[in-house]
Amino acid sequence: MDAFLLSTAVIFVAELGDKSQLMAMTFAARYTVREVLLAITGATLVVHLASVAIGALVGNAFADSQWVISIIAGLAFLVFAAWTLRGDSLTADEEEKARRSTGAALLAVGTAFFLAELGDKTMLATITLATREGWFGTWIGSTLGMVAADALAIGVGALLGRKLPERVIKIGAAVAFLVFGLLLLVEGVTSR
Repeated sequence: MDAFLLSTAVIFVAELGDKSQLMAMTFAARYTVREVLLAITGATLVVHLASVAIGALVGNAFADSQWVISIIAGLAFLVFAAWTLRGDSLTADEEEKARRSTGAALLAVGTAFFLAELGDKTMLATITLATREGWFGTWIGSTLGMVAADALAIGVGALLGRKLPERVIKIGAAVAFLVFGLLLLVEGVTSR
């Protein structure tokens, strides 16, 4: 249960202001919200299953050195804080592709999300969490966190006409990553 709750919160925060959130809003202008959310969920389940598998393998390989994993995870979360402050945006080409996509909504949106998430900070954060937490709770929690953040972006974007307080979201998410990173570093150093 801890893995589920932690990964839901961390990935929800990681997804705030992320490029895939912008994609979700763009796709929601073309397809129904239901189709977009189903496609996001499917793509996220697949990407995050691969992420937790990688994380679990790394975590098991270093089972006797959990303090090392804590320090590396803490440093990774500090990098995620900086990455979040830098921000993400859709290129004009990416935005145009999202608008012009044809074919079945689930396939178009799902494929776009799958490709966008490969190597993204939410994937890397999921791998990091899975090195220390249970794989199943991390998988389900990270998927829920991502889908909830994207659903929120779609809803708020529709209500506010896409005038999200981007700076506030970036700073809040970066601070959350910073706090998680510092806590993991302290845990790693003190458990040596």
